[in-house]
Amino acid sequence: MRYFVELSYNGGRYCGWQRQREAASVQATLEAALSTLLREPVEVTGAGRTDTGVHAAYSVAHFDTAVPLTDPRQTAYKLNCLLPDDIAVFGVTPVAADAHARFSAVEREYCYFIETRKNPFTRRAAWQYRRPLDAERMDRAAALLTQYSDFTSFAKLNSNNKTNICRIVRAGWEESPEGVYRFTIRADRFLRNMVRALVGTLVDVGRGRYDEEEFRAIVESRDLSRASGSAPAEGLYLWDVAYPAEVFRRGERTQNLLFY
Repeated sequence: MRYFVELSYNGGRYCGWQRQREAASVQATLEAALSTLLREPVEVTGAGRTDTGVHAAYSVAHFDTAVPLTDPRQTAYKLNCLLPDDIAVFGVTPVAADAHARFSAVEREYCYFIETRKNPFTRRAAWQYRRPLDAERMDRAAALLTQYSDFTSFAKLNSNNKTNICRIVRAGWEESPEGVYRFTIRADRFLRNMVRALVGTLVDVGRGRYDEEEFRAIVESRDLSRASGSAPAEGLYLWDVAYPAEVFRRGERTQNLLFY
C-alpha cells in the first residue's frame, strides 16, 4: 500500500533531503522513524531534493507498506512523537499505487526571505542582508522570468541535468512593513541551486548593480559565469508541491508554520 506524507522541516542541521552515508539527512531521519514505527524497513521518496541548510515549509514524500495502515491519522501522530523537533508531519494519506511524490507533481513553489535588520531570532531562518534594496526593481526583473524557458545561466555545473528547460508560472518580490523581502517563484521544475542563483542576481538588481535589461541579458546569455553568487541556503524554503486532483489533494491542516 502506498502513502503520501505531508511534512515540513528546518534544514539547518541536515545535509539536505537526500540520504548521505556519513551525514544526517531528512530522508534518512524520516525513514528511521517510519521503520521503527511500522516494524519493517521503509524507504521514502521525496517531492524534491533540497540542498544542505534549505528548509521546507511544505513538502511531500511517499512510502510503501506490506500491510495497510489501520489508522493513518494515528500513524502521523506517532510519527511526530518519534521525529526530532525540526521535522513535523501534517498527515499520512493512502494514494494509488502509481502515485509518485516526485514524478506526479506538476508544480513546485519556493520562497526566499531576506531581512534587512539584525535579528538574533531569524539569523538561521532568513538571509540578513543589511543593505537597502529596491523591491520594485527586483520585482520587475523577476517578472521577466516568465518570458523564458532556458535557465542555463542559473544551473549549477556538473549537476547532470537532462535539460535546463523550466516553465515558470510566477516570480515576484514583495516587502513587508517590517522590512522583510519575500521572493516567490513557482514552476513545473527547478534546476539544482537555481533559486539561490536567481535570488543572488536579483539582489544585485535591487542594490543597483544591474538594471532590468542587464538582468534580461544574463538570462539570455545561458552563461553561468554571468550570474551573481548564490544567496545563502538559510533563506530558502520549499513552499508548496502541487499534484493533479485525481492524484492527491493537499490536506486542510497543512498551514505553513513560519511566522512571516
